[in-house]
Amino acid sequence: MKLDLLAFAAHPDDVEMSCGATIAKYTARGRKVGIVDFTRGQMGTRGTPELRLQEAAKAAEILDLAVRENLGFEDIYFTNDIDHQLKVVEMIRKYRPEVVLANAPKDRHPDHERAAALVKTAIFLSGLAKLNTTADGQPQKPWRPARVYHYIQSTMVTPDFVEDVTGYWEQRNASIRAFASQVHDPNATTPDTFISSPEFMLMLDARGKMLGQSIGVKFGEGFTTNRNLGVADMFSLL
Repeated sequence: MKLDLLAFAAHPDDVEMSCGATIAKYTARGRKVGIVDFTRGQMGTRGTPELRLQEAAKAAEILDLAVRENLGFEDIYFTNDIDHQLKVVEMIRKYRPEVVLANAPKDRHPDHERAAALVKTAIFLSGLAKLNTTADGQPQKPWRPARVYHYIQSTMVTPDFVEDVTGYWEQRNASIRAFASQVHDPNATTPDTFISSPEFMLMLDARGKMLGQSIGVKFGEGFTTNRNLGVADMFSLL
């Protein structure tokens, strides 16, 4: 299956919390969109790896994803080495996306920064004709996405562009709430975390409104790039 957009994430729920409305927007427009999670959040304070997979599947249904996979990397301990790079290359060549979304290069969680670097390296390697990978016993062809963007996570950075996601915010929030083990639950008996505080969801909503206001719409999600963006017609910009 060829995808239009493939989002990579260090943990299940990274995408939903950072760019879930953008995903919802493009699936609603008929784009084929997928998510590849690197880990099952094994080191998370709340929930279990098995539960996180179930929650990820529920979120995938809410966002109407074409596919969702989990590479089973070790949470906290995965590295940007050749073994992990090749696994990501295999996903890029398998789905041949035009656009890739990746974790934030700068964030409070070291896995996010490491995942961003891993995707960047794998995208370059994926375009090399002499790098051999296989899927189902068959050789894969080289593929390099046309665009790579990084979503913004806990650490707020100035975006290079803001996506208008007005009309998709509630669907995004529903996909986040699918990760019930992670978000705020007043009846939970498990330890509190950064994500489980009620202030965390309020922060995400406030950020969406702030980014939306910055481009004159109700809600927005921000992205950064590794190179300058170009436009063919400045009159097409908001």
